[in-house]
Amino acid sequence: MINKYTLDNGLRIVTEKIDYVKSASIGIWVKVGSNNEDEQTNGLSHFIEHMLFKGTENRKANKIAEDIDNLGGQINAFTSKECTCFYVKVLDENIEEAVDIVSDMFFNSLFEQEEIEKEISVVIEEIKMYEDSPEDIVHDKLSEIVFHKSPMAYNILGTEKNLKTFNTHKVKDYMKKNYSPFNTVIAIAGNFDEEKFVELIKLKFDHWKNINVNHNEIEGEYERKIIGIHKDLEQLHMCIGCKTIGRHDPNYYPLLVLNNIFGGTMSSRIFQEVREKKGLVYSIYSYASNYTNSGIFSIYAGMAYDQAEEALRTIFKEMIGMKNGNITLEEFKRAKQQIKGNYILGLESTSSRMSSIGRRELIYNEVVYPEEIIESINKVYYEDVVKVAKELFDIDKLSITYAGNLKKYPDLNEKINKVLGEKYED
Repeated sequence: MINKYTLDNGLRIVTEKIDYVKSASIGIWVKVGSNNEDEQTNGLSHFIEHMLFKGTENRKANKIAEDIDNLGGQINAFTSKECTCFYVKVLDENIEEAVDIVSDMFFNSLFEQEEIEKEISVVIEEIKMYEDSPEDIVHDKLSEIVFHKSPMAYNILGTEKNLKTFNTHKVKDYMKKNYSPFNTVIAIAGNFDEEKFVELIKLKFDHWKNINVNHNEIEGEYERKIIGIHKDLEQLHMCIGCKTIGRHDPNYYPLLVLNNIFGGTMSSRIFQEVREKKGLVYSIYSYASNYTNSGIFSIYAGMAYDQAEEALRTIFKEMIGMKNGNITLEEFKRAKQQIKGNYILGLESTSSRMSSIGRRELIYNEVVYPEEIIESINKVYYEDVVKVAKELFDIDKLSITYAGNLKKYPDLNEKINKVLGEKYED
C-alpha cells in the first residue's frame, strides 16, 4: 500500500510498507536538476549534491561516512536533468539514525570554501573522465542538439569554466533559491512503522520554511544536425536520434515496446541484424529517455571506420521495415513480456521501490501502483507500435553525432550524408 502525507510546510512524504524485508530505503527528492540552471549556474545542482557529503555543523565528512558504516548502511546521491536525490538504505532497526544523518547533511552542511575548492578539482576530474569516454561524448552531444536553446541541453556536470566560479555564497544562494518543501518529496520503502516515520520526518523537517521556486519551462528548438568530434580512437562511436515524447504522452508505453523490439535487448532487430548476422559492430543498442514534456530516442553503435556506411544503412532499413509494419506478433508479445518482467524484477529491492514512488510523486504528482503499470503495458496494441514507428523513424529528422579520428578519416561526414540521402522507401 502506497500512502501520501503532506506537512504544513508543503513537504510531501510517500511511503510503501513491505513487511517481509528487514531493511528500508529512504530518499530525499528535490525537483532541482540541470533543467533549473542557466549559463552561469550550470553544474551547481550536481555540485551541491557532492557538497552535502563534505561536512556539517555536527559531523565532519569522515564522520558522515563512519556513522553510515557503523549502521551497516549505504548512502549515496545523484543528479539528473529534472531532480536531485539523496538516499540511504539501512536495516529497519536503524531508520531513526539514518534520518538523523541525512537531515543533518540536508540542513546543516557548511559549504566551506576550502572544501568547495577541493570538490571543484574532483568534479573537473569527473568531467575529464567523461570526456575520455567516447560513448558518453556522443550521447551528450546528441542531447545538446535535441534540446537546443533549452536548459535540458546542459551537461549535468557543468563546465570547468563554470566550476571555477563556484564559492560559498554562490552555492548557498542557489540552494536557498531552489530548495523548498514545495518541490521536495521524502520517500521510504521497506519495513518500518508508518506513524513513527511520519512523526520523525515532522520532527526533522517541519521547521523548513516554504519559498516559491521560480522555474520557467523552456522548450528546446530541435533542428537536425550531423556533428563529428575528433578523438584519436581506433573505433568509431556513433549516436543516432531525435526528439520524442514526454512521460505522460499516450504513446509512452507503445514507445517502450517499439524500443524493445528495435534495439533494447540482445534479441532486438538491430542487435541481431547489425551485430550478429552482419558483424558490423561490437556494441549496438537503442533507448528512450522521457522527461516531463519531451524526450530523446537514441541509437548507439561502436564500429570500425570502414563499417560505418553499411552499419548505418542496415539500421535505416530496419527502421523503415518497422515503419511499414514489418513486426511479427512473436516480437510484439516478447517485447511486452520483457518490459513487464524487467519492471517486476526491479521492484524486488526496497531501493527501486523507493525510487519509483519518490520520482513519480516529485516529477508527476502521482501515485501509481505496479498493477497499473502492468495494465498500461498490457493495453499496448500492435497498431499503436506501428503508429509510433511511423512518427519516430523519419530519416530526414535524425541527427547523428560521432567521435573518432577525423584527421585520419576526414570524409566521414560526407559518407554519412551519402547514406542518409539514399532511398529507403518507395
